[in-house]
Amino acid sequence: MAGCRSLPPSKPASEWTAEEARGAQVYQAKCARCHYPTNTSSLHGPGLQALTKLKAMPSGAPPTDERLTVVTLRGRGMMPATPLDDAQMSDLLAYLHTL
Repeated sequence: MAGCRSLPPSKPASEWTAEEARGAQVYQAKCARCHYPTNTSSLHGPGLQALTKLKAMPSGAPPTDERLTVVTLRGRGMMPATPLDDAQMSDLLAYLHTL
């Protein structure tokens, strides 16, 4: 995914906004069993470090908020759909931007 170049570090939890902290809770409840947040190694799905800072996701699609929302809510390939309300999805996107 990132080749030989290093990825930018994640934002420290001590600097998260309230929205980012709520998003971290959504992540832990809904995403953590399949995705590592602070590296790119695969668990059951790809690791998500710097996901929103990359030009393309493992699928080749750009990691826009719209694309991340569609993949999260509808699922894709082996990833199941994850039902979230608008507030949870907004919080999750804010958290993903900290990675």
